[in-house]
Amino acid sequence: MISKRIYKPPYPHDTAVAIILEERGSHFDPDVVDAFLKLADAFKKIALEHADFEEERALLSA
Repeated sequence: MISKRIYKPPYPHDTAVAIILEERGSHFDPDVVDAFLKLADAFKKIALEHADFEEERALLSA
């Protein structure tokens, strides 16, 4: 969700986390969401280090 695609702009990290939380139990497995939330800051840091586009870096740094 936080990666730029030809068909959509990247979502900010906070928006992606909110979507994952909203979809917990329907689109996303609750156990996986719980594990993700414990590591959300680490995921954000990794995404920032490996961002493909400056647009993604800007959203992750905000």
